[in-house]
Amino acid sequence: MTDPLPIKVMIVDDHPIVRDGLKNMLLAFDDLELVGEAGDGGEVLARCRQNPPDVILMDVFMPNMDGIAATRLILGQYPQMKVIMLTSSVEDSLVLDALQAGAAGFLLKNAAINTLAAAIRSVHAGQAALSPEATTALIHTRTGPRKPGSDLSEREREVLALIIEGLSNEEIGERLVISPATARHHVSACLHKLGAANRAQAAALATKYHLV
Repeated sequence: MTDPLPIKVMIVDDHPIVRDGLKNMLLAFDDLELVGEAGDGGEVLARCRQNPPDVILMDVFMPNMDGIAATRLILGQYPQMKVIMLTSSVEDSLVLDALQAGAAGFLLKNAAINTLAAAIRSVHAGQAALSPEATTALIHTRTGPRKPGSDLSEREREVLALIIEGLSNEEIGERLVISPATARHHVSACLHKLGAANRAQAAALATKYHLV
């Protein structure tokens, strides 16, 4: 009886150190095989054409194209592939956006290697793999907040305070030492959670409900 083929895994993250850590993790399991890596979402499609993976470990925040947009693009052309989103922190709207894009899993980057390996096997088998934090965030999006802004994360409140100051995405990124793409995501999350059509409305709601 022959052994089953290993699960082919691709790693997509803009930080080389993170990619190296994930690659070393894969070496610990005989049933997982690294078949490619990419430094941003825009590279993924070409890598998938070269050596199609079974499962993609996808960072959420990356330059040029974020993980959610890349997931939507990849699954539009390769619906049989599975994507597990990886991020350093979980936000309610982020989990929902990822799942709506077609992701089969959502985990924190600090997950234990056995947890990550189990998630890869689960999504490959057609099951979902959500961290407890992601499950809680998803429940929050379904039940809804009691008032505008009650589900804002601490980081989003910091961003909201800078929106009130009138700072641009680039200026917010500089102030908080994050990339413009990450700042843009946080601004979008603030507007979404507040139900605001624009920054001015978000600032007015933040003042009304004493959110910052």
